[in-house]
Amino acid sequence: MDNVAHHKALIAAWRRALYDFDIDAARVALHDLCAPAAVFNLSYPFETIIGVDAFFDHVFVPLAAAMPDMERRDFIVIGGRTPEGADWIGCGGSYVATFTTPWLDIPPTGHVVHMRFHEFYRFEGDKVVEMQALWDIPEVMMQANAWPMGPSLGRDWHVPGPAPQDGIWTAPYDAALSKDSCDHVVEMLEFLVKHPSQGGPEVMEPHRFWHPKILWYGPAGIGTARGFEGFRNWHQIPFLAGMPDRGQYPDETTFHFFGDGPYVAVTGWPDMVQTVSGSGWMGIAPTGAKIEMRSLDFWRIEEGLIRENWVLVDLLSVYDQLGVDVLGRMREFNKARAGFDPVTGYAS
Repeated sequence: MDNVAHHKALIAAWRRALYDFDIDAARVALHDLCAPAAVFNLSYPFETIIGVDAFFDHVFVPLAAAMPDMERRDFIVIGGRTPEGADWIGCGGSYVATFTTPWLDIPPTGHVVHMRFHEFYRFEGDKVVEMQALWDIPEVMMQANAWPMGPSLGRDWHVPGPAPQDGIWTAPYDAALSKDSCDHVVEMLEFLVKHPSQGGPEVMEPHRFWHPKILWYGPAGIGTARGFEGFRNWHQIPFLAGMPDRGQYPDETTFHFFGDGPYVAVTGWPDMVQTVSGSGWMGIAPTGAKIEMRSLDFWRIEEGLIRENWVLVDLLSVYDQLGVDVLGRMREFNKARAGFDPVTGYAS
């Protein structure tokens, strides 16, 4: 068994325990998987937690209480070694459950909800020593009709897995193909940041990198776009208008790229730094504040071009750095709901 397959096998019990969602079995599986002092880097408002029990009690126990029939559905599981020599497994999918009681003060719906996740696990030997994970919490807020911020420009929906249905990649590790896939994505990103500092959209040479029918699956709050023009219209143009210096601070960011067959992933904490200026972003006025962004991404290569790209960005962290308390605003936003309890802040 190759090293990547070995690490996929090690993480399987944790994934299986979350699919069946037995909370006690999940805790045992996570202890078996992780080193005692594993570091869990998580999306806002959880942030960084050290230790399996601290992570489990602070994050999963409240989630399970709010969504007791929860199940995890992975649609991507890939692995690889970065050029720096680190071994990672990347998982993408959705947590699906009936939302029965409040979670993070998000009012329950009584209906099924879905929350996309991108989770990356770094191994040293046979143990996970670091997890970097983004959960699309705004997606849950939107399904509860509780999102208090601006609308997405793209389409918000239940993001699908890979079109070929092969994202849980089980083929023997192909080092040459994996490197080719990874090199393609890295070169695409190098061309992407040439615009606007080195010229118009043509300097990105999208025809070299992107399939004409690319689907770019952004987070709730940004949304999904179709085709390179859709990506430009619903994400890149507004993003650059609000943060024209993106990509200009490479010494302040961290990237961990790895490939697995036709799939590529990047993780980093943070992996973007830029200044909110220009015309602002997502309806936020330009503050001149320099912010960090966490983005955990997957790409799928088809016939030498990027056909699908899954992107999660920690938008709640962005708002927090700009002085906007989205969860606090949500509590105010929901005071008008029938059954709202002004003492607890919950809407029943």
